[in-house]
Amino acid sequence: MDSPEVWQWIWLATALVFGLGEMATAGSFFLLPFGLGAAVAAALAFVDVSVGWEWTAFLAISAVSFAALRPISKRLDASLPSLGGVGADRWTGRSGVVLDAIPQGPGELGQVRVDREEWRAASHDGVAIAVGTQIEVVRVEGTRVVVKSQEG
Repeated sequence: MDSPEVWQWIWLATALVFGLGEMATAGSFFLLPFGLGAAVAAALAFVDVSVGWEWTAFLAISAVSFAALRPISKRLDASLPSLGGVGADRWTGRSGVVLDAIPQGPGELGQVRVDREEWRAASHDGVAIAVGTQIEVVRVEGTRVVVKSQEG
C-alpha cells in the first residue's frame, strides 16, 4: 500500500468523493476542506512524495481550511433569509382571510383561507373575528390555526 501510484488514485478518488459530497450538501462547507486536503495530497503523490508526507499534508490542509471556512459558512447561514419554518411552522406569520366568522371565546372555531388552503381557525385572544377580516397566523395547533386580526 506504500506504492506512490496507488496513492495517486486513492487521493484523487478521495478528493472527488469529498467534492461531490460538498456539492450534495450545498452551503455547508463541511466536506470541502477534506477535499482540498485530498487534492493537495494527490498533487504530492504525483510528484513522488512519500505517503507519510502526503498524509501530513492532507491533515494539515484539511485542518487549516476547515478552520478558515467554518466562520464563513456560519456568516453565510446567518445572512440567508428565513424560509418561514419547517413543516406546520411554515404557516406561522402568513396572512389570510376569514371565510366563516370566528366566534368570541376560547376554543371557538371558524374557517380561514391562508394562501389556497382552508383551515379551521381559533382566535388568538378569544375575540370574535368577522367574515372578510384579514388575519395573520400566530401558530398551528394540530389541524387548526390560531390567528389574530390584522385590522385594528
